[in-house]
Amino acid sequence: MIQKDIRVLVNYGIKTGLVPKEDEVYTANRLLELFGLDELEAAEETAQEPEGENSLEEVLGRMCDYAFERGILSENSVVYRDLFDTKIMGLLMPRPSEVIGRFHELYETESPVAATEYYYKLSQDSDYIRRYRICKDMKWIAPTKYGDLDITVNLSKPEKDPKAIAAAKNAKQSGYPKCLLCRENEGYAGRVNHPARQNHRIIPVTINGSQWGFQYSPYVYYNEHCIVFNFQHVPMKIDRAAFCKLFDFVKQFPHYFVGSNADLPIVGGSILSHDHFQGGHYEFAMAKAPVERQFTVTGYEDVAAGVVKWPMSVIRLSGPDTERMITLADVILNKWRGYTDEQAFIYAVTDGEPHNTITPIARKRGENYELDLVLRNNITTEEHPLGVYHPHAKLHHIKKENIGLIEVMGLAVLPARLKDEMAKLKAAILSGANLQEDAELEKHADWVKEFMPKYDKIDESNIDSIIEAEIGLVFMEVLEDAGVYKRTPEGQAAFDRFIHELG
Repeated sequence: MIQKDIRVLVNYGIKTGLVPKEDEVYTANRLLELFGLDELEAAEETAQEPEGENSLEEVLGRMCDYAFERGILSENSVVYRDLFDTKIMGLLMPRPSEVIGRFHELYETESPVAATEYYYKLSQDSDYIRRYRICKDMKWIAPTKYGDLDITVNLSKPEKDPKAIAAAKNAKQSGYPKCLLCRENEGYAGRVNHPARQNHRIIPVTINGSQWGFQYSPYVYYNEHCIVFNFQHVPMKIDRAAFCKLFDFVKQFPHYFVGSNADLPIVGGSILSHDHFQGGHYEFAMAKAPVERQFTVTGYEDVAAGVVKWPMSVIRLSGPDTERMITLADVILNKWRGYTDEQAFIYAVTDGEPHNTITPIARKRGENYELDLVLRNNITTEEHPLGVYHPHAKLHHIKKENIGLIEVMGLAVLPARLKDEMAKLKAAILSGANLQEDAELEKHADWVKEFMPKYDKIDESNIDSIIEAEIGLVFMEVLEDAGVYKRTPEGQAAFDRFIHELG
């Protein structure tokens, strides 16, 4: 079977454009070497492109099985198999210079859209983005008073087995690459505590005069989910230069939005140590949300400004002149960094620790540009040790993790445990079981007790849609908790006090 699978995989490379026809024999020989084989036997039949039982997942799976049986693969768990099948796909990949050359050729002769479509397809065909895992994610739309929120239960990140966890713990700690975002990941073989990236390619981009890299997220939470990262391993920083970089990227790729996580713990993303942005070809609920009241900042009458109808506290700037928008955004950032309003429980600094920052998102809208500035604060208290402006304890049964850029814009990335819990919860509700007596489901009991009276009937025909809708409403509350100014008359009056301070 390994002989057939080599032929099938080479044919897949040719069909997808990863392997030029001229490289067919060369690629087959590289695969023979990997599997310790001396020759490629004559084909009994024409190798087909992977589909059905010969899907890419199936072919790579059989190749990993063969490698384990022959002692080429030392362990048969998902961590080791992922390292090995990435090595396999690396043999089909064009060199980085070829990918960069093709990207720039399409950008110059056709359009930015053509260039990103080529690169996105390559990132999937190479198995860097594992489509067969991404499709396992649970996804649905949840209507709310703020618009339709995107909900996803992340199932595409494989669970590590205990043996791999132990091996990672005992593995020599390496500083190469320094993190998952560093450019040194391109082509890297990986190890038990760091993913392989032989099938990964990076497009260099220059933004605001500095060298950055453009790539896609291997977990694609939305269409063409990209990451733009500094070629230097330097910490996240929200400042005027960050606004300049966001707009510089949008001008080069006007069909993409791009935003940055905040630069403080709790309200920032998972990687604060490496400066990066996230973007993509997608319109989130926040981008669709209207401006509910406009205001003008003295000296910046040419820049449209307003408060967005959104559970978090968002100021939207818009206009054709990005330089003016950047200058005003910098004024707002600096004012917010030092702003305290004890009445609204907003403190700029406590015990020498700064709390105020901004999550910015840039996009092009017709002939104008937009910049959304989401006000953030990471203060903690005894009552809310994970953060006052963070999902509160009553919502932790659904979402406990930090609210980063993606969630801010209206997409919930929920933990994998919810898949099984939702199935068990459905059965428990339909059978009338006492959730308080179930160790796994007890944390959902108060929530279920709260929403059940809203429905005249709950049965097999509507239970799934009810649970999905109610999870969506929990995520809406999560965003409201993360908002520094609440959606109440008092909260909005406090928001207006800050706006008044801008002049």
